[in-house]
Amino acid sequence: MEAFKFVICLLLLWLPPLYAQKIIPAGEISGTVLDSASRKPLRMASVSLLHARDSAYVTATTTGGEGNFHFRKVAPGSYRLLITFVGYKNLSLSINVNRDVPANLGTLLMAEQGTQLNEVVIKQERAPVTIKQDTIEFNAGSFKTQPNAQVEELLRKLPGVEVGRDGTIKANGQAVNKVLVDGKPFFGNDPKMATRNLPADIVDKVQMYDQSSDQSQFSGVDDGDRERTINITIKKDKGKGYFGQNSLGAGPANGDQSARYEARLNVNRFNNHNGGPNRQLSVIGQANNLNQQNFSMTDGGGGPQFVGQPGGGGDGQIAPSNVTEVAALGVNYRTESKAVKWGKRAEMAASYFANRAVTTTDQQSRRENILPGQSFLTDQSNYSKNSLLTHRINGRFDLPIDSLTSLRFTPNISFQTKDLLSKNSSYSYRSLADSLNKGLNQYDLNGTGVNGYNNLLLMRKFKKEGRSLSANLNTLLTTGNTTAYNRSANTFFDTLTTIPGRERVDQRNAQDQLALQNTVTVSFTEPISFTKKLEFRYAYGNNFGKLLRNIADKSEETGQYDKPDALLSRNFANTFETNRLGATFQTRRLRYTFALGADAQLASLRPIDRSTDAGYRSQYAYLMPNALFSYTFRGNKNLRLQYRTRVVSPGITQLIPVADNSNPLNINIGNPALRPEYYHNVTLTFSASRRGGNDNLFVFGSFNQSNNRIGVSTRTDESGVQVTTPINTRGFMSGTGFVSLSKKIEPLHLSVNLSTQGSLARNTNMINASDNVTTSTSLGQGIRLQSDYNGRIDYGLSARVTYQQARYSLLSQQNMQYWSQYATADVHVQLPGNVAVTTDLTYTGNTGRAEGYNQRFLLWNASLSKQFLRTRQAEVRLQVFDLLNQNRSLVRNTGDAYIEDVRSHVLKRYFLISLVYNLRKFGV
Repeated sequence: MEAFKFVICLLLLWLPPLYAQKIIPAGEISGTVLDSASRKPLRMASVSLLHARDSAYVTATTTGGEGNFHFRKVAPGSYRLLITFVGYKNLSLSINVNRDVPANLGTLLMAEQGTQLNEVVIKQERAPVTIKQDTIEFNAGSFKTQPNAQVEELLRKLPGVEVGRDGTIKANGQAVNKVLVDGKPFFGNDPKMATRNLPADIVDKVQMYDQSSDQSQFSGVDDGDRERTINITIKKDKGKGYFGQNSLGAGPANGDQSARYEARLNVNRFNNHNGGPNRQLSVIGQANNLNQQNFSMTDGGGGPQFVGQPGGGGDGQIAPSNVTEVAALGVNYRTESKAVKWGKRAEMAASYFANRAVTTTDQQSRRENILPGQSFLTDQSNYSKNSLLTHRINGRFDLPIDSLTSLRFTPNISFQTKDLLSKNSSYSYRSLADSLNKGLNQYDLNGTGVNGYNNLLLMRKFKKEGRSLSANLNTLLTTGNTTAYNRSANTFFDTLTTIPGRERVDQRNAQDQLALQNTVTVSFTEPISFTKKLEFRYAYGNNFGKLLRNIADKSEETGQYDKPDALLSRNFANTFETNRLGATFQTRRLRYTFALGADAQLASLRPIDRSTDAGYRSQYAYLMPNALFSYTFRGNKNLRLQYRTRVVSPGITQLIPVADNSNPLNINIGNPALRPEYYHNVTLTFSASRRGGNDNLFVFGSFNQSNNRIGVSTRTDESGVQVTTPINTRGFMSGTGFVSLSKKIEPLHLSVNLSTQGSLARNTNMINASDNVTTSTSLGQGIRLQSDYNGRIDYGLSARVTYQQARYSLLSQQNMQYWSQYATADVHVQLPGNVAVTTDLTYTGNTGRAEGYNQRFLLWNASLSKQFLRTRQAEVRLQVFDLLNQNRSLVRNTGDAYIEDVRSHVLKRYFLISLVYNLRKFGV
């Protein structure tokens, strides 16, 4: 209810700006576009409506089968109509729209674009939105952004695109995991490196499409693995020169918080030749203690797995649950064409990026542990300081061997050094008069790790059109060497005699871990006809892992860790080997694609305990069918239905049959008898777009099912100590659904986006040898209103409410349900004298959680800036974070055998004054 009141207040707050935009009845514009010579209709011509005063984008559409177009609900005023069609001269008309009289322009004739034989330069104005089959292309110049804005702000203006506060991007409801610059990677596969470090005013076009794998793009047979991608192209006149944003800021200490600081380095040198990028050099740096990163911490690949450390984390967190101090520096270089000595068509891109992050976590939590017929509570306090130093090297090299053969080499490697200090205290009880245990645990870990990824693709075409041969080698490498010291003191209460027993642990845990996975895939395609094609493929995979764990207790006599613990130490290895043979038949027509195929896979799982010479070997045979159907309807509508199967092998830590007592009150033991997981997956997507991308509908649904999913078996003794072992379980199923509807309301100059999301999951695990069926559901509804920036004011309003519930078959009285509300408003006002005010207000609330863990609070941020110099490249900025000093983090985690509420210490109110300089020097 508070969230509803908050949204109503925000709506009332923005009523003056809405009235200022003169909400009056709308008019209409219609017409028909024909060829001036043949008088035939021009279908799919782009028709754009622009403001007469500054040619700012209003809306767009495409002509129908008869060459007709129609704009409805157009606010009265003066406009310019721009019609474009490939091979024809642009047609531009000035029109006035009245409230009572529809503007019927009748027949509009377009003349073909002719050129003389001598050299001639042709310049045409582009439409704001152009649809090219499955690609939507936006003309960046038609979407106004604030001065010195980054690409992220431009993306917020595009129809159907959502950008979260943490920099995550969604396009028509789908997450965007890859952002390219001129079709090439920029600092590897980290989207934030492009969206948060490149200025919006150098962008020429923004293209959105689903990109398939490199091997699939070459063979022409859709393998079903697609990734939502945004490609940013650079303006030709901005492609040669220097640009970037650099800043330096500081703020005073506040209470128990230290002084705040921020520094940013961003210098780019682009040099284009003949309209195409030849060399790009970028240097990016950052340092702050403000929980701000203009990069992804893991670059999409994750870091080395440090086995044996205490872990945990929530899902669905809106804000950080810790305080992070970062420092980063990187360089990106790309060159192509004649600049590469290996060949005229060769290309290369390479980047190096180093970052250090120190994360401090201070949390209190209450966990309700579920047992057959009863439950018990655990109150915990956890403090940790984690220092992580990462070096990342990314590359991509395209090398032509001859006119029909080429090689693509994509190496990525990261090196990490980690230091962790964790202190934990806990108290478990059935009631305040019935204690189970209490514990103190300190865990110190330091180590190094390496993550490597490489993709080597050999591509060979033949003289017969459509015939091809490709071989792909994919390699994944993870190594880690850690030394940890585990010190704990635990007290166990005898509930009958109330006489406590004590247990102390002081151990050194030295581990050496290796995981190496190689997969070779060979694909041969043979055309049957112009529209039909066969693909034959063979894949061999070898996934090898080993873990050497040496545990030693501290000797009271020597004070050294010289007492080996043979029961906890282990030398363990595992090999998962697969051979897969399959074929796919594909039919591709103008409007639809149909593919049907199957693979036969033989797999062997060979875990071996080298410490005891005990080995296991299991063999499995799988039939793995797949199917794909995609259809493009008239009027920019597309349907895609896909069915896939997959096999997932267990990890080495799930197989090793030795106790991990990093937390003596919660012990994990592996299971060497685990079988691989086999999943069925069905995915449905439907998208529809009208009026040049102003009205968009996106529907997504996914269903997963498995009868041998790896779950857990948990045993809890009378003193509350839990021992968890992975097991294969039956009856797993999960489904998710998402619907997004976006629409632009012309009279109000607003874009509206409605999104509905739901999920259902059913999973079976074991608690004290009894089956526990967990069923969890969630349903959420969101709305987002975003204004068109008119050079003076820009504002947005959003709200979301989510309902979640979990049901447990073993303890139905512990079934729970709760609500979460989230609402935010943001506004940017450009004042006279190059002064700007920016502010945002966020409300967060929830109900139905443990006592003391429900929350309702407001987070208010604001900034005041003054731009100066002749080109407004310099700026002085005053920022205030958490003006009301109410920021907090309360998160609920739900598991198969527990419900947990976590309260975290987070960054609170601070002030920061900064000097910003935007480097702009083009044509040199």
